[in-house]
Amino acid sequence: MTTRPQQTARSTDDALLAAVTDGVRVVELGQPFFTGMPCSPNHPGFRMSLQRRHGDMVRPDGGSAANELIVTGGHVGTHVDALSHVSHNGLLHGGIDAAEAQTGGRFSKLGAEHTPALLTRGVLLDVAAVHGVDMLPAGYGISAADLQAAQDRAGVRVGPGDVALVRTGWARNFDDPPTYLGQHSGVPGVAADAARWLLEVGVRATGSDTTAYEQTAPGAGHSVLPVHRILLVEGGINIIEHLALEDAAAEGLTEFAFVMAPLRIVGGTGSPIRPFAAVAA
Repeated sequence: MTTRPQQTARSTDDALLAAVTDGVRVVELGQPFFTGMPCSPNHPGFRMSLQRRHGDMVRPDGGSAANELIVTGGHVGTHVDALSHVSHNGLLHGGIDAAEAQTGGRFSKLGAEHTPALLTRGVLLDVAAVHGVDMLPAGYGISAADLQAAQDRAGVRVGPGDVALVRTGWARNFDDPPTYLGQHSGVPGVAADAARWLLEVGVRATGSDTTAYEQTAPGAGHSVLPVHRILLVEGGINIIEHLALEDAAAEGLTEFAFVMAPLRIVGGTGSPIRPFAAVAA
């Protein structure tokens, strides 16, 4: 979905504010949150219910209000993994002892409150388009050569500080949870050599339009996730999952201003986000 904020006529010496004032178009990159949305079986799902409805309580002047209760895991829907999410041989990123850090029901180090808000260059690497398909096949492993071909197709170069968004087309299955989650058929995603390519070019974060970002083979589920180890533990690179990249691909976006604001959940391992691409109107 694309939205167009109202333009305002205002003079300014700030280059960024001037660009926004001249007109910016927003392209949504995240999925909506709703009860029953696809969710990895490893995480508690999203639930929302009205706890007070209009008319339950009416003020003397006739006013009324409604509100809701939201229960969700930190890795449900479009979200970003904090660096506390994955350990390897008992260690988090930077050699931090995971057992010592996870005390008192939360992480004392590398918690979600330290995941940065981002306003930086985003690059769309449309691997499905490289292969001339709307959607990569289940269980397909995206290689470093695929990412290289995707950036060549886009005419861009992924560089230090960028956010690389990898399109598989799998989000087309979002309304069909069994297929989208691919527990039996597998899900396409980034393979280990592609993760190392991203690490070497110096991305700040990376994301994809699937539930686990990386390749999951048929029948394997999420039993082994080497790409999470490479990116989160070795590289300190945040992973974004459950992106919605179909609108961005349909508009032919290749590079854009990427905006992401995680919730500052103290000691958490992940946070829901609403990411978007900002481009000139």
